[in-house]
Amino acid sequence: MTSHYFIAIPLPRTLKETLVNWQKHFKDQLTYKQWPHMEDLHITLKFLGAVEPDQLSELIAQLKKIERLPKFELTVGNIGTFGKQSMPRVLWVGVEKNESLLKLQKKVEECATNIGFSKENRLYKPHITLAKKWNSEPIDDIDRLLCSFKKEQLEITVDEIVIYQIFPSRSPKYEVIRSYSLEGGN
Repeated sequence: MTSHYFIAIPLPRTLKETLVNWQKHFKDQLTYKQWPHMEDLHITLKFLGAVEPDQLSELIAQLKKIERLPKFELTVGNIGTFGKQSMPRVLWVGVEKNESLLKLQKKVEECATNIGFSKENRLYKPHITLAKKWNSEPIDDIDRLLCSFKKEQLEITVDEIVIYQIFPSRSPKYEVIRSYSLEGGN
């Protein structure tokens, strides 16, 4: 069976610890099937799906180009959902788009399409998944619940990206197989 992979921005431990506390707050109030393990929290840049070993070798080489990009700052903190408002399929923490993030995501997309991966045609919506797969009756006050949650805007430095391999039956599910430092100048 072919392994599945994705490319992402790993999160610093302090941010992951904060997000786990946010998960704990919502677990008592929202019924999702899956609450990602702390070590699985990340910002996806490109989902690859099934990848053959030779494709993976090519991708590892292509992504070396990323190391020429400079590190940058990101702000995270807004909370929202994807899907039907009364039964949202994903609870997420938003990531403020900025020029550096969009440039990084575009470069990752370019590296992947250069070796035959499909181009993503949907608009890039950077986020961190806190929970997924709604598991209950519809809810009508999720907006009130999300708005009343006292959260803070958090700053992180993006100084690397990683390729994760997915292991669906494990927890944590994702394992870093290669990382790339952002070392370029401004």
